[in-house]
Amino acid sequence: MNQSSLQSTFLSHYRIILASNSPRRKELLTGIDLSYEIRILPDIDESYPEALPHEEVAAYIACKKATAYLSELKEDELLITADTIVLLDGMILGKPADIDEAREMLLTLSGQTHRVITGVCLTSPLKQISFTDMAYVTFGTLTAEEIDYYISEYSPLDKAGAYGVQEWIGYVAVERIEGSYFNVMGLPIFKVYRELKRF
Repeated sequence: MNQSSLQSTFLSHYRIILASNSPRRKELLTGIDLSYEIRILPDIDESYPEALPHEEVAAYIACKKATAYLSELKEDELLITADTIVLLDGMILGKPADIDEAREMLLTLSGQTHRVITGVCLTSPLKQISFTDMAYVTFGTLTAEEIDYYISEYSPLDKAGAYGVQEWIGYVAVERIEGSYFNVMGLPIFKVYRELKRF
């Protein structure tokens, strides 16, 4: 079955729009052989209420992103928005603002187990569903030299928690993952595929 025939079996009425510049999310969505296009709006507000439970923040932001696109979403379009956060000891680690914050985040994660939560929102002009996925990630101890090497050779500033599990640091630091590896990458693709079929 080719890509177009697979998509026609359960998404024949929709054109899929991915509202993300993340190369990891593009790779994962491409990996399930669905046709999609990228649509990006600049400067979307990603704030959230301080009282919101941490476990709900990623889905809240994913749906907030979708709201920004809703007015220009066409009848036959299905929008995918997502957000990923890292949780450690009650702290949310988002994307670091600069190299110093990235270094501090990685020092904090070193030798610890943290949670990665990705929220996904599927939106059409008539319907919206959202869901989350969570994984536990255990880091081994990282030296200051290893952290500096990763920061200098890779791009931690566009990643929640300042790391990409699919990069060098994932190979040398991640001892164990309980849950979906793809969720840690930024998109729980099994759940996305399942929910797209239900949509």
